[in-house]
Amino acid sequence: MGSPDFALPTLQALHEQYEIAGVITQPDRPAGRGQKLQPSAVKELASSLNLPIYQPVTLRTPEAYAQIAAWQPDFIVVVAFGEIVPRNILNLPPLGCLNVHASLLPRWRGAAPIQAAIAAGDAKTGVTIMLMDAGLDTGPILSQREVPLRPGTNAGELSDQLAFIGATSLLELLPSFLNGKISPLPQPEAGATYAPKLSKEDGFLDLNRPAEVLARRVDAFYPWPGSFVILPKGKLKVLKAHVHDAYDVPPQGHYVVNGLPALGTADSLLVLDRVQPEGKKPMDGQSFLNGQPDWLG
Repeated sequence: MGSPDFALPTLQALHEQYEIAGVITQPDRPAGRGQKLQPSAVKELASSLNLPIYQPVTLRTPEAYAQIAAWQPDFIVVVAFGEIVPRNILNLPPLGCLNVHASLLPRWRGAAPIQAAIAAGDAKTGVTIMLMDAGLDTGPILSQREVPLRPGTNAGELSDQLAFIGATSLLELLPSFLNGKISPLPQPEAGATYAPKLSKEDGFLDLNRPAEVLARRVDAFYPWPGSFVILPKGKLKVLKAHVHDAYDVPPQGHYVVNGLPALGTADSLLVLDRVQPEGKKPMDGQSFLNGQPDWLG
């Protein structure tokens, strides 16, 4: 069970070593300017591997249960599927349901753990393989692998890294798990945090906040949902930014730092390294500034 790019390494790895009875992914969704129906990344890979595919609107129907039961899975692997798996399906396979989750649980349970770890400035993150229960990412832990989280890493880069670590960890774990040689460890409640699902509105950069917080959010929300500021000429997407220490600068003020546009924040300057004005292609900050003769007012 999976949908986005993050699930692809796991699907590929499982296909190479195990018999996959079926793949469950989200229904095709309208996307792009033409709003044409687009398959999920997992559907595209499963199709190329000639695997059976099922795309229920929801798992909470007798039909969905019947389809999964007909496949008679020994176990189910869930990677960023996009819907909470109901209890009756969790209890269906004899060996249970395993989840590949992109955080060091119990930190950052929920839908957006990668973005949350970057936005919070965590020094490390990682991947947890857990045995699923009816709670939201609360199941007992089978394995964890941590990685350092370097400043400036964006969510796209970290997602690619953790996707491969997750697939590798799962494949290393499965032989021992299937032989009953691993005892799941209950998650501690101490240190539990929640990373809710993101929307495009979450990308708004409030310049009344500290510059360091804003720079981390730019990295956390790239490539999605993206970060933006509202300027007199409209919305400006901020694709990459860094902090330049300054004092007594009013929020929202316009500045230039080493040939790059900068904005005043609650405590210093947010320098815009790469941006995308409305209706235009992404560009470096200097190119943007060249087209803004009145940037400094």
